[in-house]
Formats: sequence, structure tokens, C-alpha cells
Amino acid sequence: MPRPTAAQLAYGSCTVLFSTLAMLLLSQTSSGVGIAVIAVSALMLGLLVAMTVPMPKRTRVVAVRKPAAAEQEKAEEPALSQS
Repeated sequence: MPRPTAAQLAYGSCTVLFSTLAMLLLSQTSSGVGIAVIAVSALMLGLLVAMTVPMPKRTRVVAVRKPAAAEQEKAEEPALSQS
């Protein structure tokens, strides 16, 4: 399972924070059970939002090694042209 990106963490955290605040203000609940239900539902909503944020495409980086002879020629060229 890939690690979450910074965008996923930010969107999920903001969703949990703001949805919890909104649900608590709108429901005006004061019971422990009501607060627990709101907290769990906000966490589920935050998880859903975080998982639906598109993941960045993985780019494949391929290192290309030059032959040693070509590297030596390139290193010698500037020295010859300066003389």
C-alpha cells in the first residue's frame, strides 16, 4: 500500500476538522454518545476524502551510464580547446 501524499493528509485532516465542527454545531448534541457518533462519522468522511484524492502518477527514472571512454574524451576536450 503506497504512503499517503501531503495533499491526501491535508484534505483528510481538514475534512475531519470542519465536518466535526459543522455536525456538532448543527446537531447541538451534548450527550457522549452523540459526540462519539459525530466523531466516528467525521473520521470516516475524512478517510473517504483522503482516499479519493488522486495519487500522483509514478514516473520511472532510468539512469543512463555513459561508457568510460566517452567520459574521458569529454573531460579532455575542454582542456585541449583552452590551450
